[in-house]
Formats: sequence, structure tokens, C-alpha cells
Amino acid sequence: MASGTILLVDDEPNIRRALRMVLEPEGYALLDAESAEAALRLLEAEPVDLGIFDIRLGGMSGLDLLSRARELWRDLPVVVVSGHAEAPDIVTAMRRGAADFLQKPLDRDRVLVTVRNALERKSLGERVQSLSARGPRFDDEMVGQSQAMVALREAIAKVAPTNGRVLILGESGTGKELIAQELHQRSKRAAGPFVKVNCAAIPSELIESELFGHEKGSFSGAGARRRGQFEVADGGTLFLDEIGDMSLPAQAKVLRALQTGEVTRVGSEKSFTVDVRVVAATHQDLSVMVREGTFREDLYFRLNVVPLRSPALRERLDDVPRLTERFVTLACRENGLRPKPVEPAVLERLRAYRWPGNVRELRNVCERMTIMSGPRITLADVPAEIGARPAAAAAPAGAADLSGYGEVALKDLRDLVERDYILKKLEEHDWNITQAAQALGVERTNLHKKIKQHGLSRSARGPAAGEEDDGEA
Repeated sequence: MASGTILLVDDEPNIRRALRMVLEPEGYALLDAESAEAALRLLEAEPVDLGIFDIRLGGMSGLDLLSRARELWRDLPVVVVSGHAEAPDIVTAMRRGAADFLQKPLDRDRVLVTVRNALERKSLGERVQSLSARGPRFDDEMVGQSQAMVALREAIAKVAPTNGRVLILGESGTGKELIAQELHQRSKRAAGPFVKVNCAAIPSELIESELFGHEKGSFSGAGARRRGQFEVADGGTLFLDEIGDMSLPAQAKVLRALQTGEVTRVGSEKSFTVDVRVVAATHQDLSVMVREGTFREDLYFRLNVVPLRSPALRERLDDVPRLTERFVTLACRENGLRPKPVEPAVLERLRAYRWPGNVRELRNVCERMTIMSGPRITLADVPAEIGARPAAAAAPAGAADLSGYGEVALKDLRDLVERDYILKKLEEHDWNITQAAQALGVERTNLHKKIKQHGLSRSARGPAAGEEDDGEA
């Protein structure tokens, strides 16, 4: 059986009755109105999936109704009905956004085909929009065979087919959105939309409108009714990324939507039901935010039914070679380049780095190497900063004791620790710049810059290190 709600607008009761006799047996839900004014009142009250408007109406014309309806609902497909002598009106209707037209007398098969095609195009457009927001499938695969990734996949396989809410925790750049997409694709809602909302990227005064929609004129700039993302995600999955950045008033509305399944547009008093699975993610510690009063405890418990942790890249360094090859292949495709092999030494260098920016940083580095390298990617193409923080190289003995630095800001502490560590390596190699740079895993030029930046010198034992240009003390 077909599905969808169709609004029939015609001032002739017999036409509306005939359309009902054709469409109702197919499973469509029908609303009807005898005038454009009555139709607008229906459209303002609730959304529909398709409109069938007669061009000739008493009072406001069907063409004007078409324009007004698409102001209210920009994605509403409309089929216009006309007589044989109204060809210019049909052209005008198509220019105003009509999806198709029907001519009187109405033919049953023609009506069914036209309605089915209009609704299928609407559904296809929504699906394309959802897939476009997700990006290419090649980039969506969860890559990695490390123990952390195997455990994560096992957890996803268990929770995805259920309706349990999931809270994804992890540092920025670890791929939390990818986990949410995997949960959606493995769920019973996979055929429905996957809708992402980045709570950190939307101003607090607009987040409620983004999530729940708004009525025309409900605030300055609200020139037309707008569907919220809860409504767009009906039948699918709504991914609330960085939910820790959501304002407290918006949190209260999200909590109500989770409790009742109902949402209310900004500027409206009428609620309606949506069927949405909410998956949330954050890099923040929500339990701490609850104690501080910046995140609602009741919402936290509603969201945190099944917590999943997205591992940092430094916790799965064995996956770096495979990720690197994947990102290099993708960068070649996106930039129209021939495939480039990656030398094993490059993979080892990348695998030894701690990746503070996680997978996002690795992808950016791979794209840079791909663009700037020759026919193959060699060690010379690896950015100088990669290797400056090797994963296997722990801090020097005693470095964990920070009592000697006193009360300093975090940024200043980083600079002090870096300065002391560089000085220690220089002294260990008797200020041989080449050997010290190798020990630090950086280029000589980069080490010279660091020496100058921190004002390091050999003091009474020789000239300033920045004056040396042959690598020897």
C-alpha cells in the first residue's frame, strides 16, 4: 500500500470526490479544501506530503495558492489541475515550482502515476540530501583492526538493531560521526534519513528553531514556516553532535521530545509526534557538567543509555598504516591525481607519532603529502612536525615531576617543558645539532627555530647555538 498525506484543493465537490475514490483505496491519507483560503489554513496547521491544486478557484487562484504553499513548505511537491484551454497557466505553474500537472477530465491511471512519481521524487530528494550530508561511502567505512576498533565494532553490532539511545564519547577528531552513521546503517531505520546537527556550530538563540522548526513570523527573519531537524529525521536517526554545547533551555525541549516523542515549533502551541532515534556525542565530560549545573542530569541519563567510546588514534597506532593508505587514495581521487604509493618508512614515521588531532589530523597530513609529493610519497614529504612527538618516546626521566615549574598557565607549562627537553637533548649530544635533531625526531632547520624561539645557548661553554650552521659544536 502507498503512504503519504495529500491535500486536494478544488471548488468542485465532484472532482474532490473522484480523486478520493482513486487515491484512498491505494492507501493515501487525504485532506481536502474547497478554496485556497481553506487550504492555507490546513497547511498552516500541519505538513502534508503532496498538494493537488485546481488552477481555477473562486477567490485566490490555484497559482497564488501554489506560491503561498511553497513559502510555507519549501519542499512541498504540488500537482496542478487544469482544463484543456489553460496551457499558459500550466507554464506559469511549472515556473513557480509545480511538480507536474493533470488535465481534465481526469484519468485514473494518469492520476496514480503522477502522484506516485511526485512522491517518489520527493523521497529521493530527501534521501540524496541525507547521503550528501554524510559524504562519499568510500570515506564512511570504519577502518582498523586494532583491539580497540574490534571491541567498538562488536558493541555497535549489539546496540545498532535496538532502539536504545547511544551517547558517543571521545576526543575531537576521533570519528564520532562515523560511529553514529554506522549505528544508523546497521539499524532498522537504515532506509530512513540520517540527520546531523552540530550543536556547537549553531548560535544558542537559533538552536531551538534548528531542532524543532518555527512558524512564519515567530521571530525576526522567520519569513516562512520551517521544519525542524526532529521533523526531518522522522523515521530515521537524529545525530546531536557536541551536545555538551547545547543551551539549558534547548536541553529542556530535547528532554521533552525524548520523553513524549512530541515536538513543538517555535511560535506554535500545537505539538505533533515524531518517530526519531537520537544518538548524541560529545568530547566533554557530561558528568562533570551535570555537577557544575551546565548540563541537565535528567537529560544526561536519558541520553546515556548505552555509552560508546571512540578511541583516540594514539590508542590504536597499528591502524595508522591502513588509514594512511585509505586517506592517500581518497586524496588522489578528490584531486584528480594518479594513485601514489607510500614508502614503508613513511608509514613507520606516521605510526610513531602521537596524533593529538587524532584521525582528522592524520587525514589532513595525508592530503598535504599527496598534493605536495612527486610520483610516490617519501620521508621527505612528511611534515617536519610529524616525529616531534613520537608515541614510543616517553618523557625524560623525572619529567613527570612538575613541582619545579610553580603556578603557570597550561600553554606556558608546555613551552617550559619543551624548552627543558630540547636543552637536555642538546647537552646529551654536546650541542651537535644534527644528532640532537635526530634524537628529537625533527629537521635541523626546525630545531634551529626552536633554539632561537626559546633563547637557548651553550652559556659559558661556547657560542650561541643559533650561530652554528654546520651542525657541530
